[in-house]
Amino acid sequence: MCGIAGAVGVDGKPVSPEAIRRMVALLQHRGPDEQAVHVDGAVGLGHARLSIVDLAAGQQPMCSADGSVWIVFNGEIYNHVELRAELESRGHVFRTRSDTEVLLHCYLDKGEECVDSLNGQWAFAVWDTRSRRLFASRDRLGIRPFYYTRTRDHLIFGSEMKALLSFPGVPRELDLVGIDQILSFWSTVPPRTVFSGISELPPGCSLSFEAGQLRTWPYFQLDYSDIDGRSEDDLAEELRSLLIDSARLRFQRADVPVGAYLSGGLDSSVITGVVRRYVDVPLETFSVTFEDAEFDESEHQRRVIDYLGVDHHEVRCRTEDIGRVFPEVVWHTEQPVVRTAPAPMFLLSKLVRDNGYKVVLTGEGSDELLGGYDIFKEAKVRRFWAKQPDSKLRPLLLRKLYPYIPGIQRQSDAFLQSFFYARPSDLQSPFFSHLPRWELTRKLSLFYSEDTKAALAGVDPYDTMRGELPEGFGAWPAFCQAQFLETRYLMPGYILSSQGDRMGMAHGIEGRFPFLDHRVVALAARLPPRVKMKVLDEKYLLKKAAGDLIPPFLRTRPKQPYRAPEAASFFDGGGGAARFEWVEELLSEGKLADSGIFNPRAVRRLVEKARRGKVVGVKDGMSLVAVLSTQLVWEQFIHRLERSQDGTGD
Repeated sequence: MCGIAGAVGVDGKPVSPEAIRRMVALLQHRGPDEQAVHVDGAVGLGHARLSIVDLAAGQQPMCSADGSVWIVFNGEIYNHVELRAELESRGHVFRTRSDTEVLLHCYLDKGEECVDSLNGQWAFAVWDTRSRRLFASRDRLGIRPFYYTRTRDHLIFGSEMKALLSFPGVPRELDLVGIDQILSFWSTVPPRTVFSGISELPPGCSLSFEAGQLRTWPYFQLDYSDIDGRSEDDLAEELRSLLIDSARLRFQRADVPVGAYLSGGLDSSVITGVVRRYVDVPLETFSVTFEDAEFDESEHQRRVIDYLGVDHHEVRCRTEDIGRVFPEVVWHTEQPVVRTAPAPMFLLSKLVRDNGYKVVLTGEGSDELLGGYDIFKEAKVRRFWAKQPDSKLRPLLLRKLYPYIPGIQRQSDAFLQSFFYARPSDLQSPFFSHLPRWELTRKLSLFYSEDTKAALAGVDPYDTMRGELPEGFGAWPAFCQAQFLETRYLMPGYILSSQGDRMGMAHGIEGRFPFLDHRVVALAARLPPRVKMKVLDEKYLLKKAAGDLIPPFLRTRPKQPYRAPEAASFFDGGGGAARFEWVEELLSEGKLADSGIFNPRAVRRLVEKARRGKVVGVKDGMSLVAVLSTQLVWEQFIHRLERSQDGTGD
């Protein structure tokens, strides 16, 4: 699927068919096979569809046999074959082979509890004419997005915020608190978004709207309270078995060819290795390479390709390519970003579609669930050091962090100790693991205008995040607390959205994530931290479970997270103008003053550094990307819409 959209009138207020068609049109990325709209008085439903399962199912929205219940659905239900057999045994009759119809019958059979039976990724909405009730749900980990807003007369919902913004009466205004959350945590804290009045349904939550009353509730929550005490061998065997079944389901449950991303790292190699070993069909894989050696993994990719024997395709990403596509990237992310990493993924999804594919398997989720990120390693070192803060030897372990970032490795021991310093009192913070990252990102607030600072006075994003922590959080192992923060917020809010779903769907590509199968998630939550990261060996159990599915060198290769060039994508560093006119325009004092978010003088100093090629640190690179992307959000979603409304622009 590409996306869904809809509206329900309050007290029977009618829904305009044209408004729903306009919403659906904004979901039309490259390659949707159909679009459909159903409007019946006070309810309107619509979707843009990629035909992947049951290509002949016909247009949707789909309704029950008696026409009393309608559904729009974005995603895939991988266990639809098993669910269909179960439902047929209880008397349900099916007209198609589609998983959408299975989902509809699950609702008819179990009501709102139907989501507990699903293995997949979804955002869907059901309109029940019998009760005049809307029921909607988002998958457990937040792979598929779902947004909603209310006006006086309507509840409006959809897969993309730009669709909601097109509906009559929805205000077009940026939410500075939401922007501040992104410039603190890299993502908003649901239900808040960067647009005033538009809310995001959090992962693992459902929603109902009946008689003008809106209600949301969680049906799933990550829980790290039950640690599995079995042997490493037993745990590795179960992990391998679940990954095999998960990858096979996601590869085989499609009526179109399925490819795979292959980065040259552990996660994508495991998934590709499973398909090559256990699915007897040819496999084509896809990757992005960089002209800048600091970011390029092509050497490792070639070694994996040779080992697995796949038909591989790659797109070469030049530094200026990132700046060239960045406005399109932000149009699809619909929110500011602090890294340029989504842009190469945008180019990669185009490569996939140009080769005739609509579906790819990817390795996202492994780092969060199985302990792969360096932030986990960093927190472990900092906790070890904080127990003896005067130790001269313990802080030397900081040299083992971030070997792939030359700027950090060039710093003195004194600088590293100052940057990563952990006081014993910090150990009590629920955010201990993330404080260095978040405090670094929060320095972006130095670029705020005086008006923005005044609007945010008294707003502490940490207070918001603290209020969202689950009840048992404080009793979980420290390692698992860090995992929760990554899995609950950064993964759906940035990794799966800005880098994943949005960049794939920009070219009509559906990503499928074997590591995010809810059975794998449940096992990962029970794993003892010592088998996720053994001393400082990340994803220890995954390497053990992989066995000969991967080439031996991957077990000892230091992790190199996916990154992309930043300042150089927009400025060549030679002292002249930016590489692109839109960069000069959006960073001009006039445009900065018009948006009012940032201080033009502070930004001018940053731009001058970029012109001279002096933006070399992590903070300055993030600052430039954050300011540019925020300006793009304002320009594309606020300023241009205002001009189109008052007749002064397109």
